[in-house]
Amino acid sequence: MSNLHINFRSAQFLISASRLKQCPDDSLAEIAFAGRSNAGKSSAINALTRNPRLARTSKTPGRTQLLNFFQLNVEGARLVDLPGYGYAKVPLAMQREWQKHLNEYLEKRQQLCGIVLVMDIRHPMREFDRMIVDWCLASDLPLHMLLTKADKVNRNATTNALREVRKGLPKHPEGQITIQTFSSSKGTGLPELERQLVTLMKPHLLQEEFEEELDVDGEVDSSADS
Repeated sequence: MSNLHINFRSAQFLISASRLKQCPDDSLAEIAFAGRSNAGKSSAINALTRNPRLARTSKTPGRTQLLNFFQLNVEGARLVDLPGYGYAKVPLAMQREWQKHLNEYLEKRQQLCGIVLVMDIRHPMREFDRMIVDWCLASDLPLHMLLTKADKVNRNATTNALREVRKGLPKHPEGQITIQTFSSSKGTGLPELERQLVTLMKPHLLQEEFEEELDVDGEVDSSADS
């Protein structure tokens, strides 16, 4: 079996989609970044990929209105920047349209292998955040919670935020929900985030590779690389 090495610096923009039927169908493993419009979601993706221009950022929250797909160096491995949600200046009708297509993606996208929920460490677990947590639990989907802008609070505030978020989580299987602090501007938490994403993606990518090595009788092809 090949030793897959996922390099997040390799990320390149692939396509934008406004609805599920426009999403690429050749993906094997997708990690979707979700979060409120002012949580620092696009900045976290840019920090992860070391590309400050990859995901669209703006001083005006609410600019990410599409599902944006980014291809990684491993075939079929992708990151997805989901539409931001909850910014008051975005018209209610538009918010509802985003919500409709976001729900459709979350409910029907079979390639989805995990969610990164991006939250401002100073304002975590708002209504949208709780909705994502509940959805992941109901769907048995791994969830990694990213408390961003950790550079804006002191150590005590960081400790308190982590404790309060953990305390407020619904009961869940061990390991299904993970949580960390993060700073896009300082790069704090990048190695931990990378490890978690690889942990979520690799089983799906390796399973596909294993299935391709099977011969027609259901036995592993001995000529395949180990």
